[in-house]
Amino acid sequence: MKNELTKYQEKTFENIKHVDEYGVEFWLARELQIILEYKDWRKFIGVIDKAKEACQNSNIIVLDHFVGADKMVKIGSGAQRKQTDYHLSRYACYLIAQNGDSRKESIALAQTYFAIQTRRQELSEKEYSALTEDEKRLYQRDLTRKGNYSLNIAAKNAGVKNFDKFHNSGYKGLYNGETADDIAKRKGLRYREDILDNMGSDELIANLFRISQTEQKLKKEKVSSETIANDMHYQVGAEIRNTIKRLGGTMPENLPTPKKSIKELEKENKKNLINTNI
Repeated sequence: MKNELTKYQEKTFENIKHVDEYGVEFWLARELQIILEYKDWRKFIGVIDKAKEACQNSNIIVLDHFVGADKMVKIGSGAQRKQTDYHLSRYACYLIAQNGDSRKESIALAQTYFAIQTRRQELSEKEYSALTEDEKRLYQRDLTRKGNYSLNIAAKNAGVKNFDKFHNSGYKGLYNGETADDIAKRKGLRYREDILDNMGSDELIANLFRISQTEQKLKKEKVSSETIANDMHYQVGAEIRNTIKRLGGTMPENLPTPKKSIKELEKENKKNLINTNI
């Protein structure tokens, strides 16, 4: 079972993960259908509906995790028809697995996989303090990915169309006027290398606070203007910066850049996991 689970993790589920231009991970329902061995989309959509219901019953916003991604596909002779699809969060995939037919080996593996992943993410304060700095970085980076996913949805609902400008507004507030490009240059990163992948745990925590507070504020104040959303993101970042200053903490731009990126750490972890199971 251990070898099968490792194969599932390394070659199947994680292999179909997509990452958008903002570093947010998502899965396509049509691709998940294949690895969960549902031949009929109509049956699989029934599982998705149950998962959405479970999400709603947990008082979690369904649209934050099940995002419509319909597209036009060719059906012959140049004709096209609309094909239903979804962008799914990791949590949505977990709910789908939990509501699938556990008699299927693929579903059973998926349920076991997500059970392990969920436990890894439910760290107590004592467990977190025992982690190494690299482990804390991996943990916090996963939270910022999920946070940015939810923030992007809230921003879109608030009328944001230029997401680069929106995210730079938050960085400017937190980093005393620096944009994402400015931060990348200061850190000496390569072109298009993710700045969040090159932050220590303390810097990631500051950004996670910026992300979560902005999302909450956009929703609470029911913002419907891109200009207001950008200003709000800047204000939240600036307020967090002022709080760090009042507490005598280190400004985020003065925190050290780790020697290894998150992607390098994840690559090492995968290699170690594979070697462990050989």
